[in-house]
Amino acid sequence: MIRRIDARTSEGRAALENLRAGLSAEQGMVSGQAPDATLEAAVRRILDDVRRRGDEAVCEWTRKFDGAAVRVADLRVPEEQIEAAYKSMPREFIQTVTRIRDSVRRFQRLILHRNRTAPERDGRKMRLLYRPLARVGVYVPGGKAFYPSTVLMTAVPALAAGVPQVAVACPPSAGGDIHPSVLAVCRVAGLGEVYRMGGVQAIAAFAYGTSAVPAVEKIVGPGNTYVQLAKKIVFGRVAIDSFAGPSEVVVLADSSASAALVAADMLSQAEHDPGSAILVTPEASLATAVVKEIEKQVGGLKRAEATRAALEKYSAVIVVKDMDEAVRVTNLFAPEHLEIQVKDPKDVLRSIRSAGAVFLGRYTPVAVGDYVAGPSHTLPTGGTARWASGLTANDFLRSMSVVEYDRDALAADADDIFRMAEVEGLTAHAASVRRRLEK
Repeated sequence: MIRRIDARTSEGRAALENLRAGLSAEQGMVSGQAPDATLEAAVRRILDDVRRRGDEAVCEWTRKFDGAAVRVADLRVPEEQIEAAYKSMPREFIQTVTRIRDSVRRFQRLILHRNRTAPERDGRKMRLLYRPLARVGVYVPGGKAFYPSTVLMTAVPALAAGVPQVAVACPPSAGGDIHPSVLAVCRVAGLGEVYRMGGVQAIAAFAYGTSAVPAVEKIVGPGNTYVQLAKKIVFGRVAIDSFAGPSEVVVLADSSASAALVAADMLSQAEHDPGSAILVTPEASLATAVVKEIEKQVGGLKRAEATRAALEKYSAVIVVKDMDEAVRVTNLFAPEHLEIQVKDPKDVLRSIRSAGAVFLGRYTPVAVGDYVAGPSHTLPTGGTARWASGLTANDFLRSMSVVEYDRDALAADADDIFRMAEVEGLTAHAASVRRRLEK
């Protein structure tokens, strides 16, 4: 069911590279591979249609793909329906999402960039100011499944950054409704602008704007291949968070780890549709025990069939020669989630340079990051953690530098400006300084 790779052999090292290449291919758009031409043409057709025809196109594509007879007047969910959804949910659920909201908001405000002022130097004053984006669109997958946690992990950081307008788009069910858990979380987060639209048409509405849906400056949130490709195409007209591939975890473990817990954590990622779960360990006996535990536990899962498929296609148990090699392999994978289940996890953490989020010790499964801890669960996938980072409130800020010189400071720097302008052949640059000093 799950492949076992012995990276201590030449055949195992080749299999390891093939696994990495396969996961990178799944990432596709991020790894630089050209998307399927037919797929891209289909996505562009929907984007162009919404750009030309606006709300009518959004509604037609929603009827086609979601089976929901949504009219233009129905695109935006009335605030009274959001309130009704909030009141319909169990009290315990509302208490849970309120605590999660507070946890995320607390952490995001703590890490928020602050305006900085450099010490004044001989008439030179410089500052770096941060301003929140004016309007953000949050895409929340929906339809057959529903993900209220996505609202908390994307919209709350934007609100913590001070974004004044945050709009939510979620695909409706065939009956035209958005699941009440999603609407209730929007209410808890303080979001009153929610639209019944999903897929490429939602990305198009956010990017280009329609009569009913004002355009945004940034689009965030997960989605299927069509949504990811749509985000890639509109990037430049609007900002986006990332191009997300299959969710993934690497568990880095030694003999102190529990095989049952490692298996449980791998299954928690493999149950995504799709999901990738990889164990890297220098302990062959642990690898054997984990494989047995996976086979034992998977049958009791609600998504057992999809989980088995993910284990077979995207997952592996990798045995390496020692912990140094385990760290090297882990950094090569640059996983979205990294669990370090070793005797001294903080010591190993010093050598980790590439991971979206790290979870230390046996009592810190990925699930705490997915739901309650505070950092956003929107993270780089497919090896992109080598250069990309997870979503934070700071991604909803833009910085601008402020420079102020007095006359003496300008005169002191004039010769350097003249020299550089001369080398670059930009005589007007030099003249803009010279004229000021001639007065």
